[in-house]
Amino acid sequence: MTTLYFYLLVGVLSVAFALRAPGLVRHWRDPLVRSVSLLLPLGAAVFFFAAPPTISQVNALTGVPNFSVPLVYGIVTAASAALVNLTITWRGGPEDRRRAATRWCVGIYGAVIATQFTLFALGDASEERLRDFDTYYATTPYVREMVVLCVLSYGLANLVLARLCWRWSREVPGLLRSGLLLIVTGSVLSLGYVACKLLAIGARWAGQDWDGVSTTVAPTVSSLASLLQCVGLALPSASQGVTSLWNRWSRYRRLRPLWVTMRAVTPYELVRIPWGSSLGKRQLRRTCDIRDGLRLIAPRLGRRAEEEEQPDALPGALKPNAARHIAMVAAAFEALRAAQADQAACSLEDMLSGDDEQLLRLSDVLRVMAVPDRTPGRESGWPSPFEGTFAGPFEGPFEGPSELVGPLPDTPPPHPGHTDG
Repeated sequence: MTTLYFYLLVGVLSVAFALRAPGLVRHWRDPLVRSVSLLLPLGAAVFFFAAPPTISQVNALTGVPNFSVPLVYGIVTAASAALVNLTITWRGGPEDRRRAATRWCVGIYGAVIATQFTLFALGDASEERLRDFDTYYATTPYVREMVVLCVLSYGLANLVLARLCWRWSREVPGLLRSGLLLIVTGSVLSLGYVACKLLAIGARWAGQDWDGVSTTVAPTVSSLASLLQCVGLALPSASQGVTSLWNRWSRYRRLRPLWVTMRAVTPYELVRIPWGSSLGKRQLRRTCDIRDGLRLIAPRLGRRAEEEEQPDALPGALKPNAARHIAMVAAAFEALRAAQADQAACSLEDMLSGDDEQLLRLSDVLRVMAVPDRTPGRESGWPSPFEGTFAGPFEGPFEGPSELVGPLPDTPPPHPGHTDG
């Protein structure tokens, strides 16, 4: 690999950690958040300190030839431990078992790191080697043990990771399973990296020179393995974020029919919010506008259409021509109550007290009831309150009632003043 590739991976992992830093501050007590946040800087540190220019600088600053080697090996071993710990935390299970497994993982790999530095101090590695340290010192006492120990501990971590993720992938569906399979693939490639290193070291023990396997093939395999593991770790989290955003956006759009109707009833001026406002603020503004309108027309909801008073008899001032909009909401409210087995579960009090799900259902019914008024060729009848107002997902014919509302009555309540054309 070129030097630029090392630093490019450092930049990618550093940006990923910077993006997760606010979440780490807010949820630092969450063990899963801590595990992911620890793994990213460790991965960046591995590629940073493994770059040949960095190796030279570290050796020069410490005054110890090849000091970068146990340093990089120690970071690789720590990253391996963090990867196993992340999988343990991600897998979940009883708290006491998870804590015990984490302690064992930290203890074993901590001892491995200490042993690596001890073996390096006991060995003789006085000649600086930037790229072929593993094979050059493959026959040097203590140093060879340090190299083999690091390679085997790295391979063990990936073997455990592959086994855990493979077993878990058979129990979960969707993108989580895809992410786990990517991690398994990356772990298997990492075992290929381990095989390349051991093969080159074994060749040196046998008097052969297979250094190219260690200096060329192994780093390429390792970089591909790291990429697959990073994608596998990010895929479930990214998909959950996208799914959550899509669900919130869908709920926001579903409220539009009811919101447009309430805006045609209430005389209040629309509160302007900055164009860059978050979806949460826009959702809050929309639900507040809806509830303000429902409070104004509350006396008309739940009553028969022929018993309703004129709009000017309602409390508070309403916009001109509000009668047809009020009638549509009242009819939709009655249709929603008729469609639900437990009519007590659909009450105006629930809608006004913060039950957004009931608002969504009411808005769905309102959208369905408005469709016949826009049928081509209709010459008379009750005009739709959405005519000339809607654009986007609510245009066009509706292919049946919303599954969130349930079966609607065969014949919706008549609109006041409705006559067949």
